[in-house]
Amino acid sequence: MNVNQHTPMASPYGQPQPGYGQPNYAPLDGGYPASYAPYNGPASAYQPGVPPQGYSFTSFPSKAVAANPASDLSSSLDLGSARGPPTSAPPPVSAPQQYNQYSHSPADMQNGPPPMTQAPPRPAGSQPYGLGGGQPSYPQHYAPPPTMQQVTNQMGGMQLTSGPPTPAGLGYAPPHSSQPPISTSYQSAPQPSFTQAPPPASSAPTQPPPPNAPAASQQYYRGPPPPPQPPFNSALPPTSQQQFLSSAPPPPSQQTFPPSFSSSIPPPSCAPAPPVSQSQQPFSTPQPHFSSAPPPVSQPGFPSGPPPPAQGSFPPQPTPSSSQPGSVPPPGPPPTSVTSGQYPTPIQHQQQPPDSQPSPYHSGPPPPRFQMPPTVNHLPPGPQSPPGPQGPLQQPPSPQTGYPPQQNGAFGQTRSPQAGYPGPYPVQPNYGAPAPAPAPAAPAQKRLDPDAIPSPIQVIEDDKAKTNEPFVTGVRGQAPPLVTTSFHVRDQGNASPRFVRCTAYNMPCTADMAKQSQVPLAAVIKPLATLPPDENPPYMVDHGEGGPIRCNRCKAYMCPYMQFIEGGRRFQCSFCNCVTDVPPHYFQHLDHTGKRVDCYDRPELSLGSYEFLATVDYCKNNKLPQPPAFIFLIDVSYNAVKSGMVSIVCHELKSLLDHLPRENPEVDSVVRVGFVTYNKVLHFYNVKASLAQPQMLVVSDVSDMFVPLLDGFLVNVNESRQVIESLLDQIPEMFADTRETETVFGPVIQAGLEALKAADCAGKLFVFHTSLPIAEAPGKLKNREDKKLIGTDKEKSLFQPQVGFYNNLAKECVAQGCCVDLFLFPNQYVDVATLGVVPVSTGGSVYKYTYFQAQTDQERFLNDLRRDLQKHVGFDAVMRVRTSTGIRATDFFGSFYMSNTTDVELAGLDCDKAITVEFKHDDKLSEETGALMQCAVLYTSCSGQRRLRIHNMAVNCCSQLADLYRNCETDTIINYFSKYAFRGVLSNPTKAVRDTLVNQCAQILACYRKNCASPSSAGQLILPECMKLLPVYLNCVLKSDVLLPGADVSLDDRAYLKQLISCMDVADTHVFFYPRLLPVMKLESGSLPVAVRNSEERLSKGGVYLMETGLHLFLWVGASVQQELLLNLFGTPSFSQIDSSMINLPVLDNPFSQRLREIIDSFRAQRSRYMKLVVVKQEDRTELIFRHFLVEDKSASGGASYVDFLCHMHKEIRQLLS
Repeated sequence: MNVNQHTPMASPYGQPQPGYGQPNYAPLDGGYPASYAPYNGPASAYQPGVPPQGYSFTSFPSKAVAANPASDLSSSLDLGSARGPPTSAPPPVSAPQQYNQYSHSPADMQNGPPPMTQAPPRPAGSQPYGLGGGQPSYPQHYAPPPTMQQVTNQMGGMQLTSGPPTPAGLGYAPPHSSQPPISTSYQSAPQPSFTQAPPPASSAPTQPPPPNAPAASQQYYRGPPPPPQPPFNSALPPTSQQQFLSSAPPPPSQQTFPPSFSSSIPPPSCAPAPPVSQSQQPFSTPQPHFSSAPPPVSQPGFPSGPPPPAQGSFPPQPTPSSSQPGSVPPPGPPPTSVTSGQYPTPIQHQQQPPDSQPSPYHSGPPPPRFQMPPTVNHLPPGPQSPPGPQGPLQQPPSPQTGYPPQQNGAFGQTRSPQAGYPGPYPVQPNYGAPAPAPAPAAPAQKRLDPDAIPSPIQVIEDDKAKTNEPFVTGVRGQAPPLVTTSFHVRDQGNASPRFVRCTAYNMPCTADMAKQSQVPLAAVIKPLATLPPDENPPYMVDHGEGGPIRCNRCKAYMCPYMQFIEGGRRFQCSFCNCVTDVPPHYFQHLDHTGKRVDCYDRPELSLGSYEFLATVDYCKNNKLPQPPAFIFLIDVSYNAVKSGMVSIVCHELKSLLDHLPRENPEVDSVVRVGFVTYNKVLHFYNVKASLAQPQMLVVSDVSDMFVPLLDGFLVNVNESRQVIESLLDQIPEMFADTRETETVFGPVIQAGLEALKAADCAGKLFVFHTSLPIAEAPGKLKNREDKKLIGTDKEKSLFQPQVGFYNNLAKECVAQGCCVDLFLFPNQYVDVATLGVVPVSTGGSVYKYTYFQAQTDQERFLNDLRRDLQKHVGFDAVMRVRTSTGIRATDFFGSFYMSNTTDVELAGLDCDKAITVEFKHDDKLSEETGALMQCAVLYTSCSGQRRLRIHNMAVNCCSQLADLYRNCETDTIINYFSKYAFRGVLSNPTKAVRDTLVNQCAQILACYRKNCASPSSAGQLILPECMKLLPVYLNCVLKSDVLLPGADVSLDDRAYLKQLISCMDVADTHVFFYPRLLPVMKLESGSLPVAVRNSEERLSKGGVYLMETGLHLFLWVGASVQQELLLNLFGTPSFSQIDSSMINLPVLDNPFSQRLREIIDSFRAQRSRYMKLVVVKQEDRTELIFRHFLVEDKSASGGASYVDFLCHMHKEIRQLLS
């Protein structure tokens, strides 16, 4: 399927804009064919001079460059509407053609891959998104062309106006001015147009939008044919061009074109809604997929009314990419109300949002929507209007009786608003635009076409397409391929991106410039990252007793940046410029270029990553360390025994002890092991090899913990195997009839810590725990879960540890090198925020199996335990990040402890843990020398060897903001923002945290717009090319369960996710916040199908989709999947016979089943935690969970849809610029 083929999301805004092919953004210039051009409004839209009313995204790749260096970095979206109210006359049929012509015009820039036809180059820097713009003329491969009848209907509905089309579009009421929220690129001017005059009657729906406005949207959904979109006006400036594009309705054929970036997106609220026809078209096309089917399951969740505009509204167009080219627009003409023209649909759309749907941004109920006559258009668009669309449509869609068939990408029906989902950010004032003039806004606005706005899938696929040779790290300041791209790395002086990724590979030279841009300067470092088999692990360098060569002043380690002088007798440090003598044993002559002759024979002089063997000077107390020990501490209270956890752990450990970590696979592991069981008291076991049977020693004085035996507690597995196996067989039997329900927790960790102190070694504690520790003992906790505090200023206290005991215990553990991994099996609140303090502070991990059931959760738990036990890990680690003069590391995020401002202390550091480091200026940087950072990690290997792992990174420095914006990495910025925000909830209300994130993101984009983009209409949203996905990804962070929890998300779940994300690397946070959604109806060996966007509209009733979130795998099965596919997949011909409780696919002997199981296995192998498979049948109750991860749609907790949020960001940017 097409990458872009995401189903359009129902944007809160109303119909999707055809403009962007979501699969790929078509270049405004006519790059991609747009699926449907967005309708820009009445005929006036056709007028070449008028800017379209919608948003226009423009990305000017090279064109803009000349004018403005940064331009090549950006894409612009035109959010504003430029057209006047539609006139009564329908747009001429020819108009569509015009549209086509324009689409070729440069104005349509593509955001995504170039259209099949060649897209004109875009300005390098930015892409304007024409929210209002039309689509390129290219035929949209994705969406089915509208049927003739639809076209006629649409056209009949359209009116040509002499003036610019109303922003809203014929059917739509113009957005209210109040809607400014859309600040996005709506062009304000256009809006006035609507405002000033109501759209001609015809343009407006002849009747005011029926209260069912929702119905209208449904129509969309259903797929009344969208009205044609106005052609782009060639006259407009490039950025605006896109907008223009949208202004003219595309000819029906146009619809066939792939959407182009340039197409304009109507701002959800702010921008005038794109003409209805546009959106309708898109919808209709997409709808076709669904139309035949009832609305998707999710819809059921929504009110019975038409699908919520947000979701449904966008046509599945994106799906077109899916190749539904064949889809036909829905057969029926748009609903009557729609008749008024394309607009009507949109209008209805807006109206549809039930009142309850507040503006996308507010949580509150949606503003009342007025079913106003077109006049509504007068209202300025308001943030709400977008929201309105988002909200579920409360009114029943009258016209929409059936959904048009959906295109393959789209979810068949539009969804009705989701019942459970409140408007997006309900709570946040910020977010939601105020609920100004809700009703009008809703009607007025048309939603942006989801296909017209930047598509994550398109960007990911474009990056894969251009990455065909190895990534060579020798070039300073070169941004690596995205984390979603598979590539080979060749280390030539900078650390591999698998070890270090930066938010910016071109740092601003001054603090003022950094402050102005607000782009965070950070690096995500994963010191012990696992490399693919075809890449060499870091080389080990042994300098003998002298130890590693270092700078005398700053203590930086020898690296490729050091300058040798005086014939090689001294070297100048590139971090602090100090000159140091070269030790005699390390001397080497220089060649004619000033490099050492042995430069390429020494890893530390030619590579970015390597290891030094540390000498005794780098060890505690100046003595070499003992090999580490692993201690297993098993809860044997009633809940633990009854759930089956105790017997599963004991049985698995018998085989797992053969797989303890080791340096050399041929040699036995030197790691020693010990065993403890506990409930209210602790039981230690003597498993000395000389014993016939293990001995139990009970310590009941938990207030003063000690280890009752030294000899026989920590043993070598091979020597004591028989005694250990005997113990593991006996533990489940000994406690089978226990009635003890209370447990302790603090003394359990103290016991493990004391055992490691007695053995004088570092190590890891594996704690298997089930319940809140309420027994009398140090670290005793009480149940403090209080849902009433959620959303209040006191909510932050729920994320803070309940008692100070565990912070002190964590400090002691770090000092001893005692890392704690906690496996939780709770059936109720266990206070993860407090129990997780020790694991998080010691570099350990928390695993949580709520309502653990042996039958369904055993596989996930055992896979997690095996991987946790076997993975590459270092102990007693200290990490320091050194930088060259001008910047310094100021803040750190992750699982560690810090006793001073520079040293990151980790009792344990494994191959999955990442540390995010933020840098600030303390002086000016120079463009010639760039900026350097060196991460040094001192640790003890699992064989007991003390080592130093070094990672070096050099980035460029720039004095022009355009260069900064040209070399940023959005995925890394989101990793930083998520960790910054999740730590922020400890001291701030979640609403304040969300507002801070939105504000910083708006400042980043406003600075780009002001300083780097070519001059263009304020109605356009212009995004830097490398940051065009910042809004969609940031919205995913804002909607996450930590910052905006749904009613069913427990406090423990939020604390667990907060701790989990704090140590994730960039690849993990990417898939966590924007899950991978693959259509698996057709599978080829050797390659994965192209993903679709995370929106319900992208799902087809006849399809099967695999979603990966990094923690879960979902297999969504549509209600009308072909029998053959069901037989190949589940071995049953009937949808009703699929067992949704299965946790693994049946092993069937056919290529399809084999390939899908291979894909699932490969996904699991890529993640640090085992992902349990959940089969989700359409319309089943598990679909609510699945829908939670469709992150481009409105969330049940009130999070905005992507389209709504984009409009909200545009509004914020415009406010900053004004």
